[in-house]
Amino acid sequence: MLSETVFRSDDVPAADRFDHWHDLVNRTHAPLDMQSDHRKDFWAAQRLLDLGAVSVWLTAFKPMRFRRTPRLIRQSDPEGVHLSLPTKGPLRTTRSHHEIEYGPYDLCIFDTSRPAEFQAGDVPGRHAGIGLEIPKALLHLPGKSLDTLVVRKLSMREGFGALLTHFLGQLARGTDAYRPSDGPRLGMVAVDLVSALFAQALDADDALPPETRQRSLLLRIHAFIEHNLADRALTPAAIAAQHHISVRYLQLLFQQQGETVMGRIRRRRLERCRADLGDASLRVLPISAIARRGGFATPADFSRAFRSAYGVSPSEYRHAAHAGDLGAATRTGGPE
Repeated sequence: MLSETVFRSDDVPAADRFDHWHDLVNRTHAPLDMQSDHRKDFWAAQRLLDLGAVSVWLTAFKPMRFRRTPRLIRQSDPEGVHLSLPTKGPLRTTRSHHEIEYGPYDLCIFDTSRPAEFQAGDVPGRHAGIGLEIPKALLHLPGKSLDTLVVRKLSMREGFGALLTHFLGQLARGTDAYRPSDGPRLGMVAVDLVSALFAQALDADDALPPETRQRSLLLRIHAFIEHNLADRALTPAAIAAQHHISVRYLQLLFQQQGETVMGRIRRRRLERCRADLGDASLRVLPISAIARRGGFATPADFSRAFRSAYGVSPSEYRHAAHAGDLGAATRTGGPE
């Protein structure tokens, strides 16, 4: 599991909850002036994920106001970029007399070196969201481009925005599959996605370092493969054409990751089918239909590939999954 810091206001005496939350945010983010109409019955919860130089916030709290003032900036400035993705309740900002309201799938960008005011949430209810903090030095932003980005509302429904939303959503659902040493690598994935998103918004792809452009391209290719696993016409040639690169360059990208293009497609198809077989809501779906959903040409092809990867037939795996005895039915490992 990744390194996490968890805060729940219920663990603090009621009279101290707001002040405790205020101190926590000031220590882990940047000094802020914070006010709330709910000081007496304040509630907040937070998971802070440590990804090396990058951190991810998963927060929920009663409506409140934040201000980053010139005095507080002089007091302390981590020189970072904070990205907020509301998941419940609006987030309103005022910067240089420019007001914006953000909702779900809108990305709010905040420069810790610039004054700003925020209103998070409405009465009644709680505000919730996912935050991402990245040092400015890691983003390779040209000129004063950050000044342009902070007064824009970037959509997270498509392109790199959708990839970033999916990445943050996976972290929000849990980090049990990761080791603490994976944190810095996940942090660099976040940096690459944000860098590519900003470059796309600014039409400044050339400003990205070559290694960031390459990693961003690979992330797009992975997302394309995930979206098209059921398509039996998914081939290296089709993937290369979609991304305007040669098949040889595509294969080189995957070789650098220690796998082949078709090897990844096969592995992800099997992993998706295995998940479907273990899904109780799909229990009545025939195995042949699961094979088709996974992109296998015939049930026989699927059965052979599944047994080779997991040591049992699809039907045996499904039975064991719903009996809660997967360890006894499958061998250690998975598709290579």
